[in-house]
Order: sequence, then structure tokens, then C-alpha cells
Amino acid sequence: RNPMRSERCCSLSRYIMSLPPSAANTHANQWFERTLDDSAIRRIILPEGFLAVDVVLNLLMNIADGMVVWPNVVHKHVMEELPFMATEVILMECVKAGGDRQELHEAIRVHSMDAGKVVKGEGKSNDLLERIAKDPLFKAVHSMLDTLVDPKLFIGRAKEQTDEFLAEEIDPVLQKEEGLLGKEVVDGVNV
Repeated sequence: RNPMRSERCCSLSRYIMSLPPSAANTHANQWFERTLDDSAIRRIILPEGFLAVDVVLNLLMNIADGMVVWPNVVHKHVMEELPFMATEVILMECVKAGGDRQELHEAIRVHSMDAGKVVKGEGKSNDLLERIAKDPLFKAVHSMLDTLVDPKLFIGRAKEQTDEFLAEEIDPVLQKEEGLLGKEVVDGVNV
């Protein structure tokens, strides 16, 4: 059920994004001189835009209702892609230890491409770190490969920014509209 509804959200969102150019074209021609050539556009895009946004928001509430996040599954997927993201860190650590940047870059590119073929072409697990661990060019990082692919090294201030956003932007709105949160939604979603 979620893929169909998610696709509908995307489709309606594309439609909503297509509406502002109509208003902009009208504005470009009349410069808000109050001529009558904008009345049809206003009568069409304003209500249709609001109705489409309402449908998208209802669909998103329906899709997210009862959502369960499985942290171990998320971690597994992150760890499958993280070796590709960590190649720059691995490369720079080897360069700091005296390695030739060009030579290391070419080697890590080849290893990444080969590991990508294994993942995409054969459906196997990402073996990039094993390839790097076996390559003597990367000897400088062999003992620290596990620490170089710690997911926490790749999130920057994401946690703090999220906490700040929730505290400064979302929590005040939730407190202000607390009375609306308990109301039952009567809009139905079929399909």
C-alpha cells in the first residue's frame, strides 16, 4: 500500500511544483496592475494548489501512521554503503603516512569499482574493506580500518542540528497546536 501512495504523493507534488510558474508568467506580463487576465489563473491554481497539498499531507500521514524503524536494519544498510563513503578518509590517512596520492587514488578507485561490481552484479556483500586490507599500498591504515568507517565520523552536526530544529521550530508549534493533535482525522485514503 505504501509504494502506491508514495508514488501518488510524488505525482501530486510534481503537479504542485508546476503551479507557481503560471502565477509568475502572469506577474511578468501585468506586474500586478490588476488587469483581468489573472482571474482565471487565480481561480484555478490557488484552490487546486491547496487541495493538492491537502491530499499530499493526508497521504503522508496515512503512510507514516504506524511506521516502525528497525535500527539494526538501518545500521546494516549504512554499513553496506559506508566503505564507499570512507574512501576519501582512507586515502588521506595513507597520504599522511607518506603514500603517493595519485597511486593510492587509482588503487582505491579500482577496488571501489570491483567491489561495486560484486554488490550490484552478483548481489554479494560489499567487500571493499577486505580488498583494501589485503592491498599493501594501504598498509598504513590496515590496523585502523574499523575506526575509519565509524558512522559517527560521517554525520557532522546532524544530531545537534536535528535536536536544535526540533526544540526551536517543531516543539513550539506542537505546544501551540496541542488541542489539534488529539483530533481524529476523518479523511479517508482508499488504495
